[in-house]
Amino acid sequence: MNETFSRNILYWGDEAQKKISSSHCAVFGLGGVGGYCAEALARSGIGELTLVDFDRVSKTNINRQIVALNSSIGMYKTDLFKTRLKDINPDIKLNIINDFYTEIFDFTDIDYVCDAIDTMRSKINLLAACYEKNIPVISSMGAGNRIDPTKLYISDISEIHNKKAPFVSNILYQLKKHGITSGIKVVASDEKPFVQEKISELETISTLAGEQIEFNKIIPASTPFVASCAGIFMASEAIRELIN
Repeated sequence: MNETFSRNILYWGDEAQKKISSSHCAVFGLGGVGGYCAEALARSGIGELTLVDFDRVSKTNINRQIVALNSSIGMYKTDLFKTRLKDINPDIKLNIINDFYTEIFDFTDIDYVCDAIDTMRSKINLLAACYEKNIPVISSMGAGNRIDPTKLYISDISEIHNKKAPFVSNILYQLKKHGITSGIKVVASDEKPFVQEKISELETISTLAGEQIEFNKIIPASTPFVASCAGIFMASEAIRELIN
């Protein structure tokens, strides 16, 4: 496997590569952001990945999601990534959780969490759990309704530039109710969000534990550019923290 990751090693060295190969990351959400994040982590040589997503590929995913093809419509994203990431690195250990994230989750042995959840309640619960358990986490603060990936940046939640963007302000408000105002890294954007038409729909999810979760899902505009870059930003930050 040294040949597979030889170009990585030329940059960060053998010891760092060994550290990566002994590390365990979890990616929550395998859409436009999380999918690219998971793949970048696998191509970095991460030893173990836990992937959490309940969704199947739909036609509307094709413009921006790495496993979304006409041939994969209707297939579970977790299954597609299991095949794809094993093809990248046959030695990677994959824990596949084809479910909606709830508070019933075992964080044992997870070194780093990448949050690409777009459902507010689950996102807040995940970030609060990581904060309370002192697990390093980086969270996507919204890649939808944007076209310019050069506006992305990484910061602590306390240093987000535009705290009044609707998605961001709601997350910060909910986290503050948990007593969290700093200590969580995020990928955010300086670009003002834009959408031609505001669309929402009621969605009901059945978890593996039998819980019925109903929520109003906002349908954002999504371009092929920003979500992918946000996911790569997240993976880069995770790897840099693990090896440093």
